[in-house]
Formats: sequence, C-alpha cells, structure tokens
Amino acid sequence: MRFAIILLAAVLLASPAAAQTGGTAISTTTISHTISLGTATSGGGFPLYGNAFAEVMNAADPQIAIAPRNTKGSNENIPLLEKGELDLALVAGEPAYEGFAGIGRAPVRLKILTAIYSNPGMFVVRADSPYRTIRDLVGQPVAFGARGSGLPILARYVLDGIGLKQDEDFRAIYLDRAGDGPAMVEDGRVAALWGAGIGWPGFAAVASSASGARFIAPSVDEMTRIRAKHAFLKPLLVPAGSYPKQDAPIASLGSWSFVLTREDLPDDVAYRLAKTLHGVEAVFCKKLAQACETTASNTVAAAPRPELIHPGVLKYFREIGVVK
Repeated sequence: MRFAIILLAAVLLASPAAAQTGGTAISTTTISHTISLGTATSGGGFPLYGNAFAEVMNAADPQIAIAPRNTKGSNENIPLLEKGELDLALVAGEPAYEGFAGIGRAPVRLKILTAIYSNPGMFVVRADSPYRTIRDLVGQPVAFGARGSGLPILARYVLDGIGLKQDEDFRAIYLDRAGDGPAMVEDGRVAALWGAGIGWPGFAAVASSASGARFIAPSVDEMTRIRAKHAFLKPLLVPAGSYPKQDAPIASLGSWSFVLTREDLPDDVAYRLAKTLHGVEAVFCKKLAQACETTASNTVAAAPRPELIHPGVLKYFREIGVVK
C-alpha cells in the first residue's frame, strides 16, 4: 500500500523530530497516510522488532505513522515491495544478498533504509539431548524455520559449506508459524530448531523452558570451510547472557538483516525516516536488545555496496559524517 505525500512550502520546525535535532527540520514532506511495514509470521523475531520499530518511530514524530503487517517473511516481503504493496519490509540477509546479486532471479531494485541486527545462525536442542555437533543432527527431524522466511536460506548456505544438504541429510520441517518451533523441541517432535540472532524469541523460549537449552554452532574448522565457499557470511558472536543460562559466548556465522524500501519511496520520506531513527537509537536500544545494533554506522558497514542504501538515507548520512 503506497502512502500519499504532500509537499509543504514551510519548514516543519514545530515537530518533535525537529526539536530533537536542535530545531533543524527533518524534511519538507508530511506523510499523510500510513507507511506499511512487512514483518513475518507471529512468534518470530521480525514481528517483535517491527512492532517495536513502529512504536518508537511513531512516538518520535507524529507525522510518521508506520503500521506493521504480518507476512510470510522475507521471501514474500521482497515481491510485495517490488509490486508497491508494501512501503517498507524486514528482509533477512541471505534473501537480500540473493536479491541484490540476482541469484535465481533478476536483481532487485529495492533500497536499504537501515540495517537492523546481525544474525549469527545456530541450532538449539534440549539441554538433556545427546546432540552436541551439527553432524550429530544428521538424519534427525529439524525445524529450519518458517516457510518463506530467511532462516532456511541461511541454514542452506551454512550446511552447504560443510557438505550437507538441508532436505536430504536431515528430516527437514518448515513451519507455518515461527512461534511453533520451541514447543516442538520441548515435546520431542524435532531434535533441534534452527534460528539466528541475539534475543531471537524461539531461542529464548527453549532456553526458558523446563528442560533448558544447548546451542550448536559450526566449529572453528567448519566456519573456515563455510567462509571459503560462501564468503558473504561473516563471523559473528552471540555474547554470554544473550539467553537464559547461556554462560559463555557463542561464535558463529551469519549476516545482517535490513529494512528495505520500495524502489520509488520518495527521497524526502527516506531522509525523514533515517533522521528520526538516528535520533531515537538510544531509546530503541532500551526498548529492545536487538535494536542496539540498529545504528547509522552499522547500516553503512553492513550494506553490500553503498549505492544500495536509499539516496535519501545517504543524504542524511553524509550530513552526519558517517559516509563521505
């Protein structure tokens, strides 16, 4: 759903977003209708993040009205953005990588509004299970995430790097709702649940359960092999204490997820959104732990190429000195 915009002749000095930047107006654009934000299925990390993102942004600037919308995830969000049926959407790193690179399709012409958080991928099993390595899970039922989400794609790249096939070497299960996975681990319907990120709801649910959790990530040797084949995956760390009873940090591989925009999102609107978001980074971090990684500098570092960042966002980033 596209929103209408009205160009104002006067500068909007009175808005709260302007006030937090010392009276400098964010834009000469008033957003007159709702900005749609695609997330994913309930119970996953994207709806959690998207709802918090909308709440913080809407509170910071009354001219902004972001409305989160549950979708099937990254693989649905990309075509919805291309058709103009969404203004913004959360997209995991691997679908974004494939879309920008034109892997299996024509390259997308979407743009990056912001990087949201890093996604170190790993499995979670019950603490009392016998599984301790990825190869221990071969032949077992494993939930690889919701259909249409980016999680199964990340798993495919990780497993391919160590010579395993997701749908052949495991009894792969794809969920209709991301929130169904933890109960399946708890009651034994699956041996493991694949997920990613810091503060991911599925991991938190298993770790908080009566049986507790053990996390399984690629070994150092496996990570070397994976990166030799899929260099776009980056070494990432899950700090100790990210999940209940997780006493030690966990090293793994993954990528950054993004808020992407439809191709024709006006520059003034993207500029205003970027400036408002930068002004509330500290507030957003306090509201949601994952959002502490949502910063202008991380967006510049995570973007595969600078030109993939929306021109309106780049204009603001140049003003604050995070890009030249």
